[in-house]
Amino acid sequence: METRTERSGLTLAAILDTALGMAAADGLDSLTIGEVARRLGLSKSGVFSRVGSREALQIAVIDEYDRRFLQDVFVPAMREPRGLPRLNAIMRLWLQRARDVEIRTGCLYCAGAFEFDDREGPLRDLLLDHVMRWRSALKRTVIQAIDAGHLRADTDADQLVFEMDGLFVALMREARFLREPRAADRCWSAYERLIRSLQA
Repeated sequence: METRTERSGLTLAAILDTALGMAAADGLDSLTIGEVARRLGLSKSGVFSRVGSREALQIAVIDEYDRRFLQDVFVPAMREPRGLPRLNAIMRLWLQRARDVEIRTGCLYCAGAFEFDDREGPLRDLLLDHVMRWRSALKRTVIQAIDAGHLRADTDADQLVFEMDGLFVALMREARFLREPRAADRCWSAYERLIRSLQA
């Protein structure tokens, strides 16, 4: 028999899942306690008691997106040897997640960057923190590939991270806006060509 704590945890998971879907489809500004409650058949007070204010809900959604993203991409890639094998694994897993999740529902990092690019506040700060931590992890992996001799010693790590990240912004536009069915394949081809140009 489910305990009250287990039921509460399941309800919070359902709230975050529903809110994450709303944010991916319509932006973080679309989130309201009332709409999440309506979609789940809960009372407003039931949602509020678990997440607090609207801003707290938005923050929880950003954190949950980041947790899922890292769990799908970064954590399994860390099992690969340092250097190019790990960098390639990150790119493969990133693309796989894009195929499974972001191409269907949207990318909170990409959409959030445009939604909050000219606005200040805690939501922008949190999104920026998550994106910059992800880019820092990418840069560490690139530097390890340079140190291992898998990439040329003169490789500009910041430039490579910029270009890898840029491939995914392009992928989102190609796949979601232009509805190009081969967008993910083109992204991988572009990455392979980029890496070949930098190999020692």
